[in-house]
Amino acid sequence: MKKFIVLMSMFVTFFISSMALAITLDEAKSQGLVGEKVDGYVAAVIANPSADVQELINTTNDGRRQVYGELAQRNNITIQAVGIVSAEKLREKAAPGEYVQSNSGQWKKK
Repeated sequence: MKKFIVLMSMFVTFFISSMALAITLDEAKSQGLVGEKVDGYVAAVIANPSADVQELINTTNDGRRQVYGELAQRNNITIQAVGIVSAEKLREKAAPGEYVQSNSGQWKKK
């Protein structure tokens, strides 16, 4: 029983410390690691992003895909259409110095 408690304590400590090291979307944007694309999703601005940044991108896009799907279904439009409208708003709200994708696909600092 003691081994189980020690192992669980180590697991919880490791889990909490790994969460503390994870980067947020706002931090990744402000550091120029990710940017807002024209399709309503985020992508790496740099080549070969770290595993944390790639996981952040995947998680963010999965969440957006779910929300876009729900909005598309409610409004009887495509997910792509929702993404494009969302992208316009997200790119407008980007802070100065953050990267946004132009309609031609190029990354530009706002």
